[in-house]
Amino acid sequence: QDEYKPDKALSEEDRKNAVSVHHALASEATDYEKKPNVLRLKTADWRVLLFQAQSQEEMQTWINKINCVAAVFSAPPFPAAIGSQKKFSRPLLPATTTKLSQDEQLKSHEAKLKQISTELAEHRSYPPDKKLKGKEVDDYKLKDHYLEFE
Repeated sequence: QDEYKPDKALSEEDRKNAVSVHHALASEATDYEKKPNVLRLKTADWRVLLFQAQSQEEMQTWINKINCVAAVFSAPPFPAAIGSQKKFSRPLLPATTTKLSQDEQLKSHEAKLKQISTELAEHRSYPPDKKLKGKEVDDYKLKDHYLEFE
């Protein structure tokens, strides 16, 4: 709402309303038809925000810049918590700058994509029994959603 002033300190309200882009993904909201030039930002905590740009070119510029900054601020995830239950737990996503070079980061992302794709295919090959209800089905859906998002 207000004009940005780089020398002005951020208020507590500004910090509280800030959107962290670590492990986020910006993409064109092709399924959103109410307005043109809308981009979707999915954050690490699975929030979804929609933004409208003035033009297709501006939207693509925003998508590219957001994804570039998100990549820089996306250090590899920590392993998920380990417990005695078989319940699925999402890995912890650190909000720190990656220490990898761009080449190392690209290789890391390619390896992660292969691993997640294999894990998703394996996960979907063993759906829960249709007679099951409750936690087992919810856990299956949560893991499926996470793997698809990743």
